[in-house]
This record gives sequence, structure tokens and C-alpha cells, in this order.
Amino acid sequence: MATITLNGNPIHTCGELPAVGSATPAFTLTRTDLRETTSVDLEGKRVLLSIFPSLDTSTCAESVRKFNALTADLSDTVLLCVSMDLPFAQDLFCGSKNLERATPASAFRHPEFGVDFGVTLIDGPMRGLLARAVVALDENGTVIHTELVPELTREPDYDLAVHAIRSHHHPCPEDALESTE
Repeated sequence: MATITLNGNPIHTCGELPAVGSATPAFTLTRTDLRETTSVDLEGKRVLLSIFPSLDTSTCAESVRKFNALTADLSDTVLLCVSMDLPFAQDLFCGSKNLERATPASAFRHPEFGVDFGVTLIDGPMRGLLARAVVALDENGTVIHTELVPELTREPDYDLAVHAIRSHHHPCPEDALESTE
């Protein structure tokens, strides 16, 4: 269990984020078309999991917009924006803001996601929702960066998360050939 705050008042998560260097917990989430997406579907891709309570809060909305902009040039990275919001609300938000990089994914049918990632809030007024956290994965599904934001109303450290993804870039063979010509 981790302790964070909401407007300075202590609240708790159900566990801890996965450790850097560990394999990501297997997960299933619901996409905006109501189909499921899984960690297996993302194998071979870098993934930035932006986890947050709800798109209906200004901080969460801003974090999705910023990560969308900061990852615009990372075509081989999936920006997965995870909350308990219904897929319809996620689709409406991302579509109305033209957030084409953001891939909304709902945990509303998958409470094990919050438990396995240690981010389900277990007390306070937002209990049952997910804490604000960032988990970055390399192409092999290995955790390369985590952040549990200590104050729920604050934004994550975007630079650290994006740097982790960029610094673990492994060029594909075609990239290597181009750089030697």
C-alpha cells in the first residue's frame, strides 16, 4: 500500500507500482469500441501507460493532452490512457480534443488492472478510482519507468516519462541500415 494525498489529505492505494526491471503485469482493458485490448496485443511495442482517476477532472484532461503532444513523434510507442471512465466518455473526450496519439482504455470491467498495478484507491472520496501514475514499458514488456504522483491533483513528470521511452529506443534493423549509409 502506498500513501498519497488528495488536496493534502492522506489517501491510500491498494499496493505498489510494478518495480522497474520487472515484467509488466498481464492486463486486459476495454477500448472505446468495447473490444478488449491486452498486454499481449502490445507485445513488441513501447507503451506509455498514463493512469488517472477520470477525464472529468482538469488535471487528468491536461495530462492526456500533454502526453498526446509530447509523444507525437514516437510512432512506435502506444500511449495508453487508462481510467475507470466508461469507454463512451473516453471516446467523446479524445475525439472532441483531436487527441490522435492517445489510446483510451477503460478499466471499468477490469478491476484487476488497478489491483495488479497497485493503483486502485482504497479510501477517501475517490475510492474505487485509479491513482495518477505513469508506467513506461519497453518493447519486451519490461517496466522501464514508474511514477506514482504523490498529490492526486498534480500532474506527472512528463519529461521523465518521455525520456524513459526515448532512452530505451531500440532501432529496428532498417533504421540501423539507414544510419550506416
